Amino acid sequence: MPQLPAAFITSVEQVTGFRKEPFLAVHASGEQVTSVRFNPAKKALLEGEWLQQQQQGPLQQVPWCNEAYYLPQRPMFTFDPLLHGGVYYVQEASSMFLQHMLKNTVGTQTAGLKVLDLCAAPGGKSTLLASYFTDGLLVTNEVIKSRSGILVENMTKWGAANVVVTNNDPKDFTALEGYFDVIVVDAPCSGSGLFRRDAAAIEEWSIDNVALCNQRQQRILADILPALKPGGWLIYATCSYSAEEDEQIMDWLMQSFNLHNKAVDVPVEWNVVATQAPQSGATGYRFFPDRVKGEGFFIAAFQQQDGTEFHGRKKMLPPAGKTETKMAAEWVTPGIPLYYFAQQEHVLAIAEQWQEEVALLQKQLYLRKAGVNIGAVKGKDLVPSHELALSLIHHPNLQKITLGPDDALQYLRRKEFAVNIAGKGWTMAVYQGITLGWMKLLPNRVNNYYPTEWRILKD
Repeated sequence: MPQLPAAFITSVEQVTGFRKEPFLAVHASGEQVTSVRFNPAKKALLEGEWLQQQQQGPLQQVPWCNEAYYLPQRPMFTFDPLLHGGVYYVQEASSMFLQHMLKNTVGTQTAGLKVLDLCAAPGGKSTLLASYFTDGLLVTNEVIKSRSGILVENMTKWGAANVVVTNNDPKDFTALEGYFDVIVVDAPCSGSGLFRRDAAAIEEWSIDNVALCNQRQQRILADILPALKPGGWLIYATCSYSAEEDEQIMDWLMQSFNLHNKAVDVPVEWNVVATQAPQSGATGYRFFPDRVKGEGFFIAAFQQQDGTEFHGRKKMLPPAGKTETKMAAEWVTPGIPLYYFAQQEHVLAIAEQWQEEVALLQKQLYLRKAGVNIGAVKGKDLVPSHELALSLIHHPNLQKITLGPDDALQYLRRKEFAVNIAGKGWTMAVYQGITLGWMKLLPNRVNNYYPTEWRILKD
């Protein structure tokens, strides 16, 4: 890997927890750490034992995150159908510390909470939040339009029905004053925490960029903090070692807003470094790759002490027609309290308790995805959506065909393959108990409906 900039080393020598020689050694070692976090809802559906099949033995768990494991080597994830089915997410281990912060701030009583992941693409923290707040509403946002597409894809694969994906600038949330119970800001940063795994981050780093990021982080936080309700939690994170983006931002937050900083219990054996901001004494947590099995990361938690609860007028989300609702309901697990609404020819579903919230968000923001798209009404038929296939709400008795590894990959490449089974019509392609998408059985062939833009391009 390229040599670390001398200006960078000088700039972080006084940072709490920095040890020059071990830090340089671990970056020179070429070591790569691979970790995955499982989707609890889909892991339970597996017919095969993924961990044993892939790795031939027990794996080391990431200590601060449930359902997360280190892999002894990095497999070719692209060719694992379970990744495409949303069974797990390949995520950097240090950033999974978000779960520990949530347990020690928000707690485990999450029913009815409204959560915003502001800088969300590609979706690592959002998938973690979706699994943590299963009975809340998650709004996951990405300001860059091109990156919001991969966020939609990853949230669709995760399958949660209580997710809204937006594509907005932080200042667009000003109309939602006092609305969110939790806001996660994994802020754009200078990226020094990624030096070990991303040589481009080394080339792009500079003192000027650190200063620019500090200003950008302040703007983002100033724009979004009014949307946090009294008593709500702000979780701030970066993948930077620089005090300008970490401790100085903590000081700025404490000086500029009425916030209470929260220190959390962290077992000593985790080797996570607690650091205090010099002026306010606020505590944050920094991860060094020479101390932990993970990359560079920083995280801190704050609780809003003032502000007002959201009092904006809410509206009903216009319901889908009775006929369309009846058609859509036949594709969904019975008994789930869902609200069906129309978007052009499509019928979508969201938990009943969130339909007014979706109507409000639709008025204030640009929505890329809301709930689950059940399908498009074509005359007297409903053409099921790919979102429905990957969701956790599709009807358990829909027609399915179980594919082996080779056919599953052909399906994911959107190529032809033979199916020797009687039947016709819409059929779910399933691999090891996990749904991958739709195909349609015809008398002489199988039509593959895997989304063209998501297909595997490699052979």
